[in-house]
Amino acid sequence: MELKKELSLLDVFSIASGVMISAGLFILPGIAYEKAGPAVILSYFIAGIFAAAGMLSQAELASAMPKAGGTYFYVTRTMGPAVGTMYGLMTWLTLCLKSAFALAGIGIFASMVTDIPPTEIVIPICILFVAVNIIGIDIAGRIQTFLVLAIFAVLLYYSGLGFPEIEIKHFEPFAPHGINAIFATAGFVFVCYGGLLKVASIAEEVRQPGRTVPLGMILALLAVAVLYLMVISVTVGVLQANNLANSMTPISDAAYVFLGSAGKIIVSIAAVFAFITAANSGVMAASRYPFALSRDEMLPSMFKRVNRKFNTPHISIVITGLLIIALLFLNLDVLVKTASSVLILTYIFSCLSLIILRESKIQNYQPQFRSPLYPWVQLFGVVGFVLMLGGMGYKILIANILMISAGLFVYWFYGRIRTSREYAILHLIERITAKEITSYSLESELKEVIRERDDILKDRFDHLIEQATVIDIEDEITLEEFFRLAAEKMSKHLEVDTEFLHKLFLEREKESTTALTPFLAVPHIIVPGEHHFDILLARSKKGIKFSDQAPNVHAVFVLVGTKDERPFHLRALAAIAQIIQDSEFERKWLEARGTEELRDVVLLGKRLR
Repeated sequence: MELKKELSLLDVFSIASGVMISAGLFILPGIAYEKAGPAVILSYFIAGIFAAAGMLSQAELASAMPKAGGTYFYVTRTMGPAVGTMYGLMTWLTLCLKSAFALAGIGIFASMVTDIPPTEIVIPICILFVAVNIIGIDIAGRIQTFLVLAIFAVLLYYSGLGFPEIEIKHFEPFAPHGINAIFATAGFVFVCYGGLLKVASIAEEVRQPGRTVPLGMILALLAVAVLYLMVISVTVGVLQANNLANSMTPISDAAYVFLGSAGKIIVSIAAVFAFITAANSGVMAASRYPFALSRDEMLPSMFKRVNRKFNTPHISIVITGLLIIALLFLNLDVLVKTASSVLILTYIFSCLSLIILRESKIQNYQPQFRSPLYPWVQLFGVVGFVLMLGGMGYKILIANILMISAGLFVYWFYGRIRTSREYAILHLIERITAKEITSYSLESELKEVIRERDDILKDRFDHLIEQATVIDIEDEITLEEFFRLAAEKMSKHLEVDTEFLHKLFLEREKESTTALTPFLAVPHIIVPGEHHFDILLARSKKGIKFSDQAPNVHAVFVLVGTKDERPFHLRALAAIAQIIQDSEFERKWLEARGTEELRDVVLLGKRLR
């Protein structure tokens, strides 16, 4: 069963921003301040700059392949199932860690007003989120939107009243621990930008994902980055250093200074709302990774089961919830560092995947959003992420190596023996070496992704093109030679004699040339009989001389039908006219690698259906 498309632009914005303004804003600033001093503001800014580099890559990939599992899907189709399995399991763990981090935040604030152990509070809440996500992503999305709008309102109120209360002396010295500490802290707080990753993982359930997902990600990052700088500047400028350092409730503590007890309560309620949004969307997004792995046969089939009543992957959601509960018992610092490190790896893989897909020149890689300043944004991101990861310490690097090893272990002993998959890096190698080492399977899969993304419903023209004969001619040939070849290919299906068909082609061309442009010709004739219609596609790389005005026609659409098919004949001509209006048509046609890619140029051409 397929997942339902329920989420709007507001839902996407709310899911991404709701995660980014949770524990990363309401808990981490105090811990990060201890590491970097007032320069923690710069650490958040630097982390945001690098997140933007990764986000642009994520946005392009999501607009091209809006599938459950997000970056797992891209990485597998780019670098292969071994890397994809390892990466998918690591990312699943990361999102679960981030959700556990958010639930831990609820426990921290709950401990301010009750003596009940935090775990006894947050475990039932996690179970509630699991139930909500099983019932339906649309309900989870509406809850998310309401809470996020409330949080934004409170934080804007906090920032507006807090700016006049800032004391400049609290920013001196600005960077007491040096530049290295600023960059190391940027890596530590990078987990704050994990909301962008969550959006990619649920792209399959978004309406008009090619446009909605990139736009939602960009708006969320811009809005939250500005909010971070405003809120943290106020917090650092209002609180004494000894009160801010290692505070677990820094925003609430600062609110108390200039808003009193009522302000502290309001901000604390907003914090709890933020943790709820992060944990809720965490269950939603993380559960799509084992679901996607299972669809690719990299994990047992139970993970891909979709509830018949609610159209949600209920088994995957339940197991994700259990993993989040188990992670609640980890140390908070370990949660943050591990989640940040794997998130950094995620953005490295996103940047590399985009570069590989673009350079492999796969025809059916057709993103609706393209990252600007390619490839400089991606190269900047990869270098920066590697440096950021290196600054997190050897213990985190060892932890990542262990997780990578575990993922490869699962692939080697489970996925490898159950499935094989073509991936983009093979196309890149093929392009560099000029040796054929790939089939058409990846292009075919991407074609289906585009159809699903753009809600393309096949009509009769599509079905005819799928069954049509496609001729790819290397050498230059004459018009008569081409018509004889076309007649031989089409006569059997049309139940017409080859010589008779060849004669009709030549007679039609004598009446007036069917070359519409110097590049394209559309010969179309009527044959005797009833209920027959056929299409032939042809490419001549060196050209067919149709007329003096079109001596080197490279694209030919041959239409042949009986009289009773005239209405469809006209509709087919209209469809072709729309397809060839694409400014990229001629380039795609000439660069297509073989008959199936030529067919796809027509099948995926933009036209009214």
